Amino acid sequence: QVQLVESGGGLVRPGGSLTLSCAVSGTFFSINAMGWYRQAPGKQRELVAVITSGGSSNYADSVKGRFTISRDNAKNTVLLQMNSLKPEDTAVYYCNANVRVRIVAMPRDYWGQGTQVTVSS
Repeated sequence: QVQLVESGGGLVRPGGSLTLSCAVSGTFFSINAMGWYRQAPGKQRELVAVITSGGSSNYADSVKGRFTISRDNAKNTVLLQMNSLKPEDTAVYYCNANVRVRIVAMPRDYWGQGTQVTVSS
């Protein structure tokens, strides 16, 4: 059973910073890409940032230059450092990991439960 547990959300003023953390636990063979998505009220879930097992990353245009994704392969964790936060960054943020549970199994996506980020004065 693979589980993703997120932490680090909360309320922050515009211009402030937050760091989200996600830890993958359970029994599995490998983790491929890991990423962060977000969903604001009334909107579809969107990709925020993704990082491969080799460390290559991509970002949504709306967060480039403000957010940084990183991962620790030894600890099976992924972080999202969010700086210069704006009210439009308010959303539930979800961690995602593409996991191969056994060497012969196809990899599949797993999701965390979500953590609320609210940017407001």
